[in-house]
Parts: sequence; structure tokens; C-alpha cells
Amino acid sequence: MNPVDDGAGRTITTLSSREVYKNQWMRVREDEILRSNGKKGIFGVVEKDDSAIILPIDEGRVWLVEQFRYTIQERALELPQGGWEMEVKNPEELARGELKEEMGLDAAEMTYLGALWIAYGFTRQKQHVFLATGLTQTEKEPDPEEHDLVVRSMPVEEFEAMMLNGTIRDNCTVSAWGLYLLWKAR
Repeated sequence: MNPVDDGAGRTITTLSSREVYKNQWMRVREDEILRSNGKKGIFGVVEKDDSAIILPIDEGRVWLVEQFRYTIQERALELPQGGWEMEVKNPEELARGELKEEMGLDAAEMTYLGALWIAYGFTRQKQHVFLATGLTQTEKEPDPEEHDLVVRSMPVEEFEAMMLNGTIRDNCTVSAWGLYLLWKAR
């Protein structure tokens, strides 16, 4: 059996797949594969439900969250983002929920900017990008995992400088900002 490009660009055939780990946030599977060059291999895939990232911008200021990120053992400054550990049919509902949960903000308008794949070299998770404007303060509803979350707002210029100087290194935040700038330029 020699896999070939099927017209969709697929040059790898899955021979078998097994789930090796699962919790409420993710599933991890290991696939035995056959490449179009005839070489077999394995591929590890982390599967997570869709998430949302929100750009809350109001009166020339961007709203961010700072929290401890266990995987890098550092506090990180980033745009509010997350998922609900289940399939989401309406990404805007998810984005509005995350904005309220993490920041205690409600948006008069949510503009869908697009969707991005997060680290698709090993993760299958899509992130929907929304611009939130017309912000009003409501009550925060943080998850237990967000116990240390600090809400910050800053001028756009300061936010951009922090991405350039390496203070903000979250690829989702930087990517969402790039998508926003492209949208805004049109």
C-alpha cells in the first residue's frame, strides 16, 4: 500500500489509532501512519474542543489577563481566551462567556475576525477570534483554574510595545492581534 496525494493534499495514511489519555479538557491519541514515501511512523495528537480569543478594545485601550501558566512555570500576560470543555455550536456565545468569566466585561458588539489553528503540529484545536467593543463592567465568574487571574488594561501602543519587547509572548495573542490589524486595514 503506497499512499498518494488524494487531491486534498493528504500524503499520510492513518493505519491505526488508539486513545492513550483522556480527561475533561483533552484527549491524546497515538496514530500509526504511512507516509507517501513508504515510511511508517507514529504521530501523537492532542485533541481539544474549539476555543475563543477575544480582543476587548475600548477607547484606545486593550484589556488583558495575567495569570500563572503551569506549562511554562511563569505568569503570562495575554488576551482573554479559553474553551468550555465541550463542543460549542455558537463561537460568539463562547467568546461572550469567556469575556464575562475572566474579565467581568460585556460587549455591545462582537465582530468575528476568523479562526486559527493552535499549534497544529501536535494539537487539533481551533480558536475563534473576536473583536469586542462597547465594553461595560459586569461581575466576573472565574473558573477554579482562574483563581489567580489579574485583569489589566493599557493603551494600544503599550500593548504593541510589550509584544515587540517580548513581555507578551503568547502566540495566540500575537496572532489574533495580527488578524485584527489585517481586518482593520481593510
